[in-house]
Amino acid sequence: MNSSDPRQAPQRLLAGAVDLSSLAQARPAPDSSSAPPSAPPTGSSGVTVIDVTEGTFQSEVLERSLNTPVVIDFWAEWCGPCKQLSPVLEKLAAEGAGSWVLAKVDVDANPQLAQAFQVQSIPMVVAVVGGRPVDAFQGVQPESTLRQWIGKLIEAAGGEAPPVPADPELEAAEAALEAGDLDAAEAAFDRYLTNNPGDDDAAAGLAQVRLLRRIGEADIEAAMAKAAADPDDIPAALLAADAMVISGQAEAAYDRLIQLVARNSGETRDTVRKHLVELFSVASPQDPVVTKARRKLSAVLF
Repeated sequence: MNSSDPRQAPQRLLAGAVDLSSLAQARPAPDSSSAPPSAPPTGSSGVTVIDVTEGTFQSEVLERSLNTPVVIDFWAEWCGPCKQLSPVLEKLAAEGAGSWVLAKVDVDANPQLAQAFQVQSIPMVVAVVGGRPVDAFQGVQPESTLRQWIGKLIEAAGGEAPPVPADPELEAAEAALEAGDLDAAEAAFDRYLTNNPGDDDAAAGLAQVRLLRRIGEADIEAAMAKAAADPDDIPAALLAADAMVISGQAEAAYDRLIQLVARNSGETRDTVRKHLVELFSVASPQDPVVTKARRKLSAVLF
């Protein structure tokens, strides 16, 4: 079993492929002479983080999830990325105050659970609602992404997602950008991304800073003229694309650079591709124009 590289994009998993039938133990019929069985434990009891074993899985995860969403954190002592992800999950569970429960499973001590959930790489996180897995991912993710994921999980389970607090460090970076202090903004976004790799908002902010810096330090009119006269003038074409994005012509800018990628090879092609990918990050990842351009770029590259 491998630990996943935190630099890789998290791999979404097909929760429906998990078969938990072997883990659901038969429950004995209640003894009429004894007191009625207690209800399944819920997050409202104040529990936020629990260690789960193969012996306690049914009561602590399957039965608990009938009332409260349970998030399973598959980890191991030797897994470096697990030591990055687990403390963040524990912090969010404590903040959730019982709206969901974090169940920690040591894969080395509980191989049957790891096998049942088809754990190939850790850290791996699985959400269980109503006694069945509903979503999962592998790898380290930024705290902001985890907050959104957990919020959607709670809403899907019929609860009310807690508000996502603004991060003061990210707010400071965005304020510096709005004030035009590019040096301060760039330094702040860099610091934030070091601690929250993969955060889309911070990546977009940093890309905007760099775009504005390039535009501010260049002769845009001259670059546009050069690019029109010689479409294969790479520096001019890159600046022209920057200017087009700033002026609201992002789709045309993307197409210009995709055509350059198609006409070139080697280091030149890679330079254009990297510039284009950075321009993509200025916009939202869900922007349909970006999605369309990414497909075009993939078709050219592969």
